[in-house]
Amino acid sequence: MNNIVEYESLSKVNSFFEDDYRDAYNDVLKAGWYILGEQVSSFEKEFADYCGTKHCIGLASGLDAITLSLKVLDLPAGAEVIVPSNAYIACILGVINAGCKPVLVEPDISSYNIDPLKIEAAITGKTKAILAVHLYGKMCNMTAITRIAQNYGLHVIEDCAQAHGAEHAGKKAGNWGITGAFSFYPTKNLGALGDGGAITTSDDELAEKLRSLRNYGSKVKYYNDHIGYNSRLDELQAAFLRKKLTKLNDINRHKNELASIYFDKLKDRFIKPIIETANKDVFHIYNIRCDMRDRLSAYLKDKGILTEIHYPIPPHKQQAYQHLFKGQDFPLSEQIHATTLSLPISYCHTPQQISYVADCINSFA
Repeated sequence: MNNIVEYESLSKVNSFFEDDYRDAYNDVLKAGWYILGEQVSSFEKEFADYCGTKHCIGLASGLDAITLSLKVLDLPAGAEVIVPSNAYIACILGVINAGCKPVLVEPDISSYNIDPLKIEAAITGKTKAILAVHLYGKMCNMTAITRIAQNYGLHVIEDCAQAHGAEHAGKKAGNWGITGAFSFYPTKNLGALGDGGAITTSDDELAEKLRSLRNYGSKVKYYNDHIGYNSRLDELQAAFLRKKLTKLNDINRHKNELASIYFDKLKDRFIKPIIETANKDVFHIYNIRCDMRDRLSAYLKDKGILTEIHYPIPPHKQQAYQHLFKGQDFPLSEQIHATTLSLPISYCHTPQQISYVADCINSFA
């Protein structure tokens, strides 16, 4: 195969929706309303219906979705929020931005999601919430997590940034916690053409307050009921997302088909994702683990195959956050971060390309 197999090509992915995007752009331009208009309100209804929730509140980013999910709960300053130790740094930053303290808990080494068996040991009198991060497109064990939360009177917030359309026990991501925080960063399965995010919830009171918080704390223009933010999903991005949402199931289905090629062809000496009967995965990321990860990545690059690492450095090792976790040890997180490798699995990839990738990986000595 002479052509490079890119890890992701947003231009190729979005070429499938080019005509729809042009129509969406023209609709917004002609409407002459660019902030919190009909496109945002329509997308919010459509995405809430898709997730099975009563409400969706469009925001400027997934990070804001985590922050506002915590801010809207009016937690006491310094409240502890349990977060997986191998999460993306936005999870940690969202907790800090909300005035809370992140408490790291190790993942299940098989699923890479937070291990429910380890959560209870981290709960203290200051613990107020659990941030359940659905990593790589696989939902956490929400059955177990919600049971723990109910036993201890804790809020559950879902980080669904990588799990658009994923399911656990027949219920979609964003419909388990008191809120679900979504990102529409361009690489997501439901990606915009810029930044964007949303919160899903079925709590009427929280939804009303969130709509105020995202808009300077105001329900009526120039009257501010809360200390708020400027975090509004853009009308144009909402219009694009409405078009892409109609194809989200097709995108997820295609990625599952590509994942099945990896599952079938990759040799067992590479650690593949696990398949859980309770879950319906959407494979935002298909990762393997290999002790010689960096050498394998370089080998594949020589073969014209580009890969990514999600993520090279765990949160407790990041320079900006080391003071928060000084003296704490998270060996499972470090093991994952040192060995994980993300393989091409995009809507623009063909089965032939993925078969080629798998063959090259198997040929790695």
